[in-house]
Amino acid sequence: MDRFFKLKQNGTNVRTEVMAGITTFMAMAYILTVNPNTLTAFGQIEMGWYSVFLATALSAAIFTIAMGLFINFPVALAPGMGLNAYFASVVLSSAATDKPFTWEMGLTAVFISGLIFILLTLTKVRQMLLDAIPDSLKHAITVGIGLFITIIGLKNSGLMSIGVEAGQDIPAHTFTSMLSYETVISLGSFQDTTVQLTLIGLVLIGILMVLNVRGAILFGILGTTVVAMLMGAVDFNSVSASEAKWIPDFSQINFMSFDWDGVLHTGIISVVATFTFVELFDTFGTLVGTANRAGIMKDPVEGKKRVGKAMLVDAVAVTGGAMLGTSTTTAYVESAAGVAEGGRTGLTAVTTGVCFLLALFLAPIAALIPGSATAAALIIVGVLMIQSIKEIDFQDMVVAIPAFMTIVMMPFSYNIANGISMGIIFYVILATVANLRGGKDTKYEVHWLMWVLFVLVILRYVFVGGH
Repeated sequence: MDRFFKLKQNGTNVRTEVMAGITTFMAMAYILTVNPNTLTAFGQIEMGWYSVFLATALSAAIFTIAMGLFINFPVALAPGMGLNAYFASVVLSSAATDKPFTWEMGLTAVFISGLIFILLTLTKVRQMLLDAIPDSLKHAITVGIGLFITIIGLKNSGLMSIGVEAGQDIPAHTFTSMLSYETVISLGSFQDTTVQLTLIGLVLIGILMVLNVRGAILFGILGTTVVAMLMGAVDFNSVSASEAKWIPDFSQINFMSFDWDGVLHTGIISVVATFTFVELFDTFGTLVGTANRAGIMKDPVEGKKRVGKAMLVDAVAVTGGAMLGTSTTTAYVESAAGVAEGGRTGLTAVTTGVCFLLALFLAPIAALIPGSATAAALIIVGVLMIQSIKEIDFQDMVVAIPAFMTIVMMPFSYNIANGISMGIIFYVILATVANLRGGKDTKYEVHWLMWVLFVLVILRYVFVGGH
C-alpha cells in the first residue's frame, strides 16, 4: 500500500488518506440526490430519478477510483453542478418548440464533448495550459475556487439569500439584470433551521480544527448530521429517500441512450461548445487548485506531469458518464475538503470511490445527509484555499487586476470558467500594453497559447453567450 501510493514520500499514512477520502465523499455526497433531482427536473424530464442516481454513483465511483489507481491523485470526479443545470434547462426550454432537444440528444452532446476532450488531451493541448497560464493566475484560480466553494456552502445553507425586487415577473430558466435599487445578496434568516445547523457545523468544525483534531471536517459533518436528526431536521420521507433502494437495480440504468439521428436535425453545435468550453476551464481550475493545495505543484515538473495525466482520466470520464446516463462528469472542487484533511495521494480518491460504490447499497442512508452538514464544511474549505492569495503581488497592476478579476468572477458569476476567462482577457491585454510601453526591467511573458485562449474566450462570449 505504502509503495503503490508512495505514502511516506508524500508525508502521509493510510489512516490519514482514508479519513480524507471519507471526508471528500461526505462533502460531495449531496450530488447523489441533487443530480437526479436536477436532471429529471421534478418529473418534467423522463430520465427516471433512480436511473440517474445509479449513473451518478457509478460514474463517480469508477472514475474516482481510476484517478486514484492510475494517477495517484487525491481528486474525486462526479457529474458536475452547473453543467447538469444547463443540461436540464436546454431540454426544458426546448420542450415546447418544433424541434425539442431531448435528454437523449443531451447525452449525445456530452459524449461528443468528451471525445473532443480526449483528443485535446492526447495531443497535449490541455497540458500546455500548465505552462501557458502564469503563476499569478494559477494562485488566483486557487483563491477563486475557494470563494466559489464558500458561496456554494453559503447558498446551500441559507446563510446567503437572494433578494429580487423586479417590477415584473421573471420567467423560469432565464437570467435578468438587476436594477440599481435592488438588493442582490443579503443575510439569511437565523430562524431557518438549516441556517442554525450550518452555524453549529461551522462552530463545531472550527473548534475541532483549533484543537488540531485529525478529521475535523469529517467529524464536523457527522456531528452536524446527528444534531439535525435530534432537531427533527432530517427528512426521512423525501423523494430521494423514498425512491432509494437498498439493493441496486442496474436494469434501470440508461446505458448508451444516445440519439444520433436526432442531433443531426437539431442545433447541437452551441450545446457541445458550451459543454466543452466550461469543462475545459472548470477541470483545469479544479486540478490546479487542488494540486496547489495538496503541495503537488511544489515540484513543477512532476506536478505538471501528474495533472496532465489526471486530465486524461477526466476526459474519459466525460464520455463514460454520458454512456452511463448522466451529464458531464468532472473533477470536483469538493476534493479540497479531503486535501484539507491531509489527503495527498490516490488512496484518498480510491477511498472516495469505494464510498460511492457502497452508496449504491446504502442509498437510503446517503440520502439522509442534510445539506447543512456539508455546507459548513465547504465554507471552512474556502478558508483554507484562500491562503494562496499571499502568493499574488497586488502591488503590480499587470498581475493584480487579472488575478482580482479571476478571483471575484468565479463566485459572483457562479462559474469557474468565467473567472479564468476574465483573468486571461485582462492579463493578455495588460501584459501586452506593459511590454509595448517598455522602460521597465520586468518583461511580462505572454505565451502564444494565451493569445489563442484570448481569441477563443472572446468568440465564446460573442457567439455562445455568458450563461
